[in-house]
Amino acid sequence: MGNSILTADQSAARHHSEKPEVSVVLPCLNEAETLPACIRQIQEMFARSGLKGEVVVGDNGSTDGSPEIAENMGARVVLVPRKGYGSALMGGIAGALADYIVMGDADGSYDFRDVPKFVAQLRSGADLVMGNRFSGGIKPGSMPPLHRYFGNPVMTGLNRLFFKSECGDSQCGLRAFTKQAYDRMDLRTTGMEFASEMLVKATLFRMRVDEIPTTLSPDGRSRPPHLRSWRDGWRHLRFLLMYSPRWLFLYPGITLMLVGSALAVWLLPGPRRVHGVEFDIHTLLYAVVGALVGFQCVLFAFLAKVFAITAGLLPEDPQLAKLFRVFTLEGGLAVGISMLIAGVGCALYSVFLWNAHGFGAMNPLSLMRVVACAVGLILMGVQVTLYSLFASILGLARK
Repeated sequence: MGNSILTADQSAARHHSEKPEVSVVLPCLNEAETLPACIRQIQEMFARSGLKGEVVVGDNGSTDGSPEIAENMGARVVLVPRKGYGSALMGGIAGALADYIVMGDADGSYDFRDVPKFVAQLRSGADLVMGNRFSGGIKPGSMPPLHRYFGNPVMTGLNRLFFKSECGDSQCGLRAFTKQAYDRMDLRTTGMEFASEMLVKATLFRMRVDEIPTTLSPDGRSRPPHLRSWRDGWRHLRFLLMYSPRWLFLYPGITLMLVGSALAVWLLPGPRRVHGVEFDIHTLLYAVVGALVGFQCVLFAFLAKVFAITAGLLPEDPQLAKLFRVFTLEGGLAVGISMLIAGVGCALYSVFLWNAHGFGAMNPLSLMRVVACAVGLILMGVQVTLYSLFASILGLARK
């Protein structure tokens, strides 16, 4: 092969005088059928618009001659050995020379003649420019009904709900961004969820995200697409949930804790009858367990957020910084130890009641209520103590 097939580091080392204004990065895995048309369309777009640009193909291990085709057509090829859609893009972007990056699939479904519109938004100050296929036009046969009416609307809706994103098509693969914004995002995912991570981080970092209409056409491949609807859909959903511990842990945990605690308090004085159904110590035990699980989810949500910020996965949160100043290690230990003392006190009281009955058989309906309080307080005290210590360790790492 010629010398235009490079590793990412070799490609980025090109002389500054060769630097274009825009790099169009195409992830590629056996796209010999459609890659030539995409490269040709991009080159014609450069010629008509006057943009000084380059085509960079991030090849993910093609065996159908795609790298050679791209090289012969004047594109630069960056070999990316690590598998995955995100990996191919990250490798291509690392080898791109321009400050403006446009990414798009190499299957012939996107219209690269729209690239000047994306570049214009970047020039005006946008950090990330998303295409919107729903406003630009989806041609018949280009998007499966499952994706069009369920998958994309659900993922876009979750982005709006979880992260307050205003994007109308979160899964559009044709998008543009500045190299500076990309470096700040510090993207980590290697699969299809790479697209979601980019939008989520841009939103969390309060970058300027613009959107322009773009079209979607049927791809020109004779083989099935690399995308697997349910597998990749789950990976996107999993990523969104993990990046939003509030919705995965905090809100469900608060709800479970409040409902469990209220039910336990309601049942502590004695059995309750509602519409002929009696609720007693068995329901009380489930209520205590619910409160404990909810409490643990709340603490875990807090630690997950601290860890994500410490690891650079999420931006700094001013509210969390205030929380650290209020809830110190000493305060957490004091609360945890207080709960432990209260729980041990309840346990000793249960022993006192047992002693009053000569350490013989007792009515479980009365004793179980005291034991349930003791167990709940002891477990919560232990959790608060341990989580306070761990949060303090994470805080040291942040400093």
